[in-house]
Amino acid sequence: MFTPSPRPIAIDLFAGAGGFSLGIEQAGFDVVLAVEKDPVHGAVHQFNFTQTVVLCADAGELTGEDIWQGIKQNLPHAETLDLIVGGPPCQGFSSMGKREETDTRNGLVFEFSRLVCELQPRYFVMENVPGLQQGDALQVLQRVQQELEAGGYQITTPVQILNAKGFGVPQERKRLFLLGSRQGESPLVYPPMGEQETPTVKAAIADLPNLDEFSELADRDALRLSSLQLHQLETQASEYVQKLRHGNLDQNNYAYPRQWDPSLLTGLRQTHHQPAIRTRFQNTPPGKKEAISRLPRLSWEGYCPTLRAGTNSDRGSHTSPRPLHPQFNRVIGVREAARLHSFPDWFRLHVTKWHGFRQVGNAVPPLLARAIGQQVMKALGKPPSKPTHPVSLGPVELLQFTHTQAVRYWQNQ
Repeated sequence: MFTPSPRPIAIDLFAGAGGFSLGIEQAGFDVVLAVEKDPVHGAVHQFNFTQTVVLCADAGELTGEDIWQGIKQNLPHAETLDLIVGGPPCQGFSSMGKREETDTRNGLVFEFSRLVCELQPRYFVMENVPGLQQGDALQVLQRVQQELEAGGYQITTPVQILNAKGFGVPQERKRLFLLGSRQGESPLVYPPMGEQETPTVKAAIADLPNLDEFSELADRDALRLSSLQLHQLETQASEYVQKLRHGNLDQNNYAYPRQWDPSLLTGLRQTHHQPAIRTRFQNTPPGKKEAISRLPRLSWEGYCPTLRAGTNSDRGSHTSPRPLHPQFNRVIGVREAARLHSFPDWFRLHVTKWHGFRQVGNAVPPLLARAIGQQVMKALGKPPSKPTHPVSLGPVELLQFTHTQAVRYWQNQ
């Protein structure tokens, strides 16, 4: 539970594992509530944000009153929301997918606008795919804007597509962001891109040990580093990684410090490839695509292409393509993907590669979310303040649930 503080309060709809939540927390917000329908993703969110009330529910079935009841569990005297953020599932609009106009997930953007209008926060930010500005999908975007304007909001125009690479994330990732201000509030302004140096793939992952060298990672995701291994990692880490591992080194990070063990490195479960496949990978130069699988091979001095989530079980459980490591003849691991997405090392993802990669691929990169959150802080006219205390992480079982176990967990909450 949060104690009353001068920090503005926010909620995260369609929260996933919490990339958006973390970014706006780093900007200086207290994320008092998150909504996530997927029970596994919701459990991982709860692990990383023990101070946040997580509602494992379909946002389309919640009312504003339901959400206020959840907020009151955290801040009994809260009266006004400063910010709502959210990324309604967007695969039906994605240019990378099939662009299915009948995809039922397409309507979730209207649930976002409905809840904004019911809850009347001072500001909102909606994230979606660039395809929302293309073809028939543009009508959906226009309707969402009209509903929000009718609900008392001024939309920041023109609506912009932001590339995470322009905000210090070593990844080419373009997403549409819809920004809005309640009538009477200072209007929101998009954050400027390119004001900070973008780290390379090398800066993001070169210090990590080669997970293929540790037999115990065949069936587990965590590695306990020896004192020597930890020293080597810390001394080899770039400035980008130092800030991900030690938030106090980042002067613009206003997130709650997490109590964690830096010697425990997670997200390292191995992927085993057949020898013939490894040979194909070996013959693929950095920066090129492997001829058969079409997997891109990362280049040490380049940037990662967009990390994707794949499809969930009700749509075939298709694994998304994962880039090849620039040096080793394998796909990247979950922690490597998390680094390329700007997640700190204390942030833990599900122990399986399947859920872990989905959680990364679905997330707003925290550094991009932070940049947007900073713009909201400026509009609020509130200088960000450092938290007064650290927070703990949750029990490890939250990271280990099968879908069935996660459903039972939420039923008992």
